[in-house]
Amino acid sequence: MAIQRVGVVGCGLMGSGIAQVAAQSGFPTVVREVSVELVEKGLKSIEKNLSRLVEKGTLSEAQKGEVRGRLKGTTSLEDFKQCDIVIEAIIEQLPAKRELFGALDSICPPSTIFASNTSSLTIIEMATATKRPQRFVGLHFFNPVPVMKMVEVVQTIATDPSVYEEVLAFAAKLGKTAVRAKDATGFIVNRLLVPYLLDAVRALEEGVGSIEDIDNSMRLGCGYPMGPFTLLDFVGLDTTYYIANIMFDEFKERRFAAPPLLRRMVLAGWNGRKAGRGFYDYSDPKEPKAMKL
Repeated sequence: MAIQRVGVVGCGLMGSGIAQVAAQSGFPTVVREVSVELVEKGLKSIEKNLSRLVEKGTLSEAQKGEVRGRLKGTTSLEDFKQCDIVIEAIIEQLPAKRELFGALDSICPPSTIFASNTSSLTIIEMATATKRPQRFVGLHFFNPVPVMKMVEVVQTIATDPSVYEEVLAFAAKLGKTAVRAKDATGFIVNRLLVPYLLDAVRALEEGVGSIEDIDNSMRLGCGYPMGPFTLLDFVGLDTTYYIANIMFDEFKERRFAAPPLLRRMVLAGWNGRKAGRGFYDYSDPKEPKAMKL
C-alpha cells in the first residue's frame, strides 16, 4: 500500500521543514513535539515559510490554507497510530532515538514504516530497538528542507526491498531527488563533506591560507556556492564536531578526526551563525567579518 498519512517526530528546524514539505505535497501530516510551546513554535515557523511563498507568488492564499489544514500538531505519540510512515527528526543522540522508536513500535501498527533523519548514526542501531527492522530506513533531508532538492534514502542489511522502493517513491512525491545510500556512517554526503571541512580547518591551523583566502579559493576556484568556513558556520561547528566524532569512532581514520582548533571553538561556544560567532563574526549579519584566530 502506498504511503498516505505521514508522521514527523520533532518540530524543530528539520522536523518542521519535513512536515511542511509533506503537507505541501498533499499528505495529511502529524508533527509532534514534547511540549505545546514547542509545537506552536514549529507551526509558526511553517506558517512564516508558507507566507513567504504567498508573497513570492508561488503559493496562493487558498493553497496555503489547504496546506495548514493538512497539518496537525501534537504532544502525544498516540497520534501516530494512523500513520503509514513516521519520520524521526529529534536530537542526534542514539539512546534518545532508540527509546523513541521502541515506544513507537508498541503504538504503531506493524505496517507503519519507520525512518530516521539522522545525518551520521547508523540506521540498523535504531532499527534493532524495534520488532520491525525490515520496515526501517534512513531518510536524510538537508537544511533548509523546503529548498534543498535531495534526500538520502538509506537501506540497511535488514530493510525489505519492497519497503525501500516504497520510500523511494514517497521521496519522489515530496518533490525530492532520492539518492540511494547504504547504511554506512555518514552515508554519501557527510562521508565526503566532513573530511573536506576538517581539512579546511587543518589548512588554517597550518597557515596554508587565511579564512577569507581559503573560502574564496574554493568558491571562485572550484565553483562551490560557499567556502568551507562559511559552510561550517552555516551548518554549526558543534554539529560538525559531533558528526566528526561519530565518524572517527566508526572508522578510526585521521581524516575524520576533529582538529584541535575546531574543538576549542566549540568549547568556547563559537558555533557559527546561530551563536553570532564562528569562523566569522556576525555582529553585522549582512557583512560578516573573518575572525582573527
